[in-house]
Amino acid sequence: MEKRPLGKTGEVLSIIGFGGIVVKDVEPATAEHLVAQAIARGINYFDVAPRYGNAEERLGPALEPYRASIFLACKTRERRKEGAEADLHRSLQRLRTDHFDLYQLHAVTTREEVEQITGPGGALETLQEAREKGLVRYLGFSAHSEQAALALLDRFDFDSILFPFNWVCWYQGRFGPRVLEQAQKKGMGVLALKALAKRPWQEGEEEKWPKCWYAPVESREEAALALRFTLSQPLTAAVSPGHAELLWWACDAAEQFSPLTAGEEEELRKRSSGLEPIFRSVEP
Repeated sequence: MEKRPLGKTGEVLSIIGFGGIVVKDVEPATAEHLVAQAIARGINYFDVAPRYGNAEERLGPALEPYRASIFLACKTRERRKEGAEADLHRSLQRLRTDHFDLYQLHAVTTREEVEQITGPGGALETLQEAREKGLVRYLGFSAHSEQAALALLDRFDFDSILFPFNWVCWYQGRFGPRVLEQAQKKGMGVLALKALAKRPWQEGEEEKWPKCWYAPVESREEAALALRFTLSQPLTAAVSPGHAELLWWACDAAEQFSPLTAGEEEELRKRSSGLEPIFRSVEP
């Protein structure tokens, strides 16, 4: 699998990241099998968070034999220093590691959250102290709004951003281009969320993919186009959704990756017509 540099960190990551929610609620032996399969296919980037149910408890033992050779990212949804510090130490214990390669603020959405995180006693203080102590190597954030992402980019020199760079959001919601441009200007590592998302759920549909809060792409062929859109952008990697089948679709596409042609890009734009994006820009 192709690997790309992560901003200015000097790290090189597989273009598909293993989303830790894949191992949520599976048996320990299944988690070990899924991780071994992912490593065999060339994945060296794993991402998890406390909010993913028991994913940390499942991923820690499964990753332990490979810890020295993989890049492990974790996150916190806490916005205050004390809560983030408790999250960090709990996650380190669950994942059986003495450090994270990347520690991120998770799913920042509002300007109020940005103010809390970056203000006195905010979670950012925990991240900085953890880096000074060697508990984490790099600092980043994930965001679910352009406003929050752009505000955080202005407030602190993060090493990376994890953001929804998705075909429907890009074409139908004008969501993503401004954030990607600003992150590039800062030389940050750029990581993608929701590459395989398609639209919001319609009533009764979520039973097939219970670990997704959106309707994902509907076929291997559509997954390949969607992923190729995301990986054709100037970014490092796309993190998989929460189901193993979607992870393997992503791996199949990545192993045969080539940038979208102009014709394919136009085809994807047409496919997105009429679809409701899961995120859209509020800017005119």
